[in-house]
Amino acid sequence: MTKVEAPTLEEAYKKASLALECSISELQCEVVQHPNKGILGFLKKNAIIIATCKTMRPTSEKKTYQPIESIEKHTAAKIIDTVKEDISKKYTNVDVELEKDTIVDAFFDTKTEELTSEYVKKSKEVESIVYDELAQLIESDLQALFALSCFEIDVVEVDVVDNMALIFIDGEDAALLIGKEGYRYNALSYMLFNWLHSKYELFIKLEIAEFLTTQQEMIKVYMKPVIETVEKTGRAKTHFLDGILVQIALEQLREYFPNKYVAVKTSKDGKKFVVVNEFNMKSNG
Repeated sequence: MTKVEAPTLEEAYKKASLALECSISELQCEVVQHPNKGILGFLKKNAIIIATCKTMRPTSEKKTYQPIESIEKHTAAKIIDTVKEDISKKYTNVDVELEKDTIVDAFFDTKTEELTSEYVKKSKEVESIVYDELAQLIESDLQALFALSCFEIDVVEVDVVDNMALIFIDGEDAALLIGKEGYRYNALSYMLFNWLHSKYELFIKLEIAEFLTTQQEMIKVYMKPVIETVEKTGRAKTHFLDGILVQIALEQLREYFPNKYVAVKTSKDGKKFVVVNEFNMKSNG
């Protein structure tokens, strides 16, 4: 067990993994104090955690672990590649002697298939671990953010799947966080996307209460005449759409027409809409 203090939780996790000679995924941490940047340099607080290693090994069996560098300096993809490299060394070293023995050729093929299957399984496990760590870090940062805000938000959950951060927020002031016609929702989505995409190369889906679900159902109804027009003429475009509605319309139309050109266009006055066309044709907007 070790107590670690650092400016951020990411750095605290890294220091703990170095001190305990284990990976971040093997840590069991209790956050004693969340970091706080303070106001104009005042009331600044460091992150403080108490960490233990879930899998304690005897000293003679401890291996040298190449720690994952600070997540701030790496994208999710790079972190996954770093850990996969260690696993690939273990699960792709097939016994060379098998190649020299023609009698066991069939066994060699089976062995290779088994090792490949095991490698794919381990790779997926590693990816899941890394995504879980990212989700916990993002969730912790968001909770700290809303703790300093004027909104009563008591539910912040984050899941990371396939380079997508799924964020769910709810609480007494959820409606205020959405704002009239979703203007606060759009602003928050934009800020979160810029943060998570620049830091981890993640895309986001933000759900506040049931706002996103409601918008998806509304666009689904609105898309019906657009879909009918495409089926009759081979092409169509939506009316001007705002904020998250553009992305929802794009996703739904691409899912419905996987073999057509579906893209977001911008008019001369900056308004956005979605066009559906053939791949060998260009829309005049």
